[in-house]
Formats: sequence, C-alpha cells, structure tokens
Amino acid sequence: MNTATRRVLAFALGGLLLWLIIAIQLFVNVDPPSVHRTDAVIMLGGAATERLPVARRIQAEFQIPVLVISHTDTFGNREADAVCNSAAFPNPNLLCFRPPDLDTRGEARAISRLIEANGWKSVTVVTSSYHVARAGRLIGQCTTADIQMVASHPGLDPGQWIRRFVIETGGLMDVSLRPECVN
Repeated sequence: MNTATRRVLAFALGGLLLWLIIAIQLFVNVDPPSVHRTDAVIMLGGAATERLPVARRIQAEFQIPVLVISHTDTFGNREADAVCNSAAFPNPNLLCFRPPDLDTRGEARAISRLIEANGWKSVTVVTSSYHVARAGRLIGQCTTADIQMVASHPGLDPGQWIRRFVIETGGLMDVSLRPECVN
C-alpha cells in the first residue's frame, strides 16, 4: 500500500471516528442538566413502550397538568393509542392529537397549533434519545414557546444504534436545509 492510499484511509478512518463521537453526543448522551415544570408534557408518536412511561413519570413528578399524546394508529405507538382510545373526552388532564402527517414535521406543526390554542408558554417533549436533537429543532422552528426536550432511552444493539446515527444525521441535515415553519 502506497503512502497516498494510507493517508486517504487514515483520513477516512479519522472522519468516521469523529462522526461516531459526535453522533454519540447528539443521539445518546442527551439528558438535560435539569428538568422543570412546564404547562404540558407531550409524547411524540412511536416507541410508546419506551416513551409513555417517561412522559407519565415527568407529568407526575413535576405536577404538569396536561399529558399530550401523539395518536398515530401505528404499531410502535399502540400503547399510547390505547390510552387515547380508552379515555373519556373532554379530559382536562389528557389531550390526544393526530398529526396531519405521520412524521416529526407533522407533529411539529400540530404541536405549534396546540401551544397556540392552549396559550402554553412552555412544554416538555418526550421522545427517544436519538430523536431529541432533530425533534427539538423542528418543534423550535414552529413555536416561540420554551421547549424542554426529555429523552427516553431505547435498548438498541450496536447495529441499531449505527442505523439510528445515520438516519438522524441525515434528518438533522434535512431540518437545517429545509426548515419546517417560519416563526
């Protein structure tokens, strides 16, 4: 192997290692330094077995008056959807919403409307750790309310984490290049 090839390989390996370090910081080590009381706690759709218990714990621990659930009728959200389907409405402690599009962009637009309609000044949003950066950025693009992001922590194997790192890196680039809302 010649010197030029070794340099290219070393540079590529160094870039990959740098990306992995940054990805771990952006998608795994995302717990906020402190959590405080807000007007509502919102659970984003998907991974409900992991996200719903965290949202309920935050609501109880900080006596947050309203739990808001993204109702999607998708396989990964079935526990949260069951809560919405079995609840009696109107319910002052529970709000369920169906995003116009079943993705984070649709949830960001819907959350913006909920914040405005309810006059909330601050909300806590619960999602998986790998999703915190992108979801927080999207929701922040759609509202001026204070957004506190809280992570649930999935039990993923190394291959699943790498997949999430790739997906979320691309998603962050997309959110940066194509903002969802104009404040």
